[in-house]
Amino acid sequence: MDLTSEIFLIFPVLLVMLTCAAYGSYAERRVAALFQQRVGPNRVGPFGLLQPLADVLKLLIKEDITPGSANRFIHFLAPVISVAMAMITFAVIPLAKFGDTTLVISDINIGMLFLLAVTSVSVYGITLAGWASNSKYSLLGGLRASAQMVSYELPMGLAVVSVILLTNARMESGAEFLNVSAIVEAQRGWWNIFVNPLGFVIFFICALAEASRTPFDLIEAEQELVGGFHTEYSSMKFGMFMVMEFLHLVIPPAIITTLFLGGYIGPFEGALGVADWGSAWQIVWGVGWFLAKTFTISFVFMWIRWTLPRFKYNQLMDLGWKKLLPLALINLFVIAIIIAVLVHNGWL
Repeated sequence: MDLTSEIFLIFPVLLVMLTCAAYGSYAERRVAALFQQRVGPNRVGPFGLLQPLADVLKLLIKEDITPGSANRFIHFLAPVISVAMAMITFAVIPLAKFGDTTLVISDINIGMLFLLAVTSVSVYGITLAGWASNSKYSLLGGLRASAQMVSYELPMGLAVVSVILLTNARMESGAEFLNVSAIVEAQRGWWNIFVNPLGFVIFFICALAEASRTPFDLIEAEQELVGGFHTEYSSMKFGMFMVMEFLHLVIPPAIITTLFLGGYIGPFEGALGVADWGSAWQIVWGVGWFLAKTFTISFVFMWIRWTLPRFKYNQLMDLGWKKLLPLALINLFVIAIIIAVLVHNGWL
């Protein structure tokens, strides 16, 4: 795609992301009501579908209060950083392929490094929010976020390296195996979830932790920290943190879909002759399968949230350092050995 097309693609992608964030809150409350045998939102609009709009309107007209002892500039900047980093993530995720063209905002050759970098930076918004509020509860929430990110970034990175190894083994010599589109295309035969199931499990758990979803939501544990890092926020600043939270219902599942579930690749493409379809139908096919896989993982995220209890902090650290990290190292080592044996025998 040329630069003009990429720029014009930004706006519909942002619109879809913000819509998904808004209706992620509606979906989460509906799923929670289903699991708890309640009704859920059903008053505003048919089936309660206008409830997200009512929530946004409520936040817009609420008074924006900044604590007198807070650092006003950083207090304002923290939610902006959090939302911006969440949205930038989608820049390198391919949505479909038509002909020889990939539908993606920026198809850079180091897209995987970009994804890891952006997801790492996102914790700064939470940490700065906790520090700038000048509240001990908020500060503890920010510090927990930093420790949690460090603990789970390592096994997540090793799980990604295992995917990169598989991509490099499948692609032709000299291919850009750090390119996210190349990672998707390398799954044309078998999705990575089937050839690297342990890597999928490790990445899935780490994605839950990175998104601070239950049972890893210790950074805003209400029983201990009131509301955690966003205790001192109100109005649309608080709303921006909520946008970030519900974007995390879409972005980690989208990355999981891309790395382990074949991204936009659907089943039986060869038998159906998808490559011979028109460009518009290929886009519908690719985007449709990408969204179906992503929303399925999103539902699993909600399912876990309303099923499992929150970990204790020592359990959180124990799982990350003593279990997931060694497992990720073993998984990477085994995959590297298998690929080396296959290459040595000329089977790859």
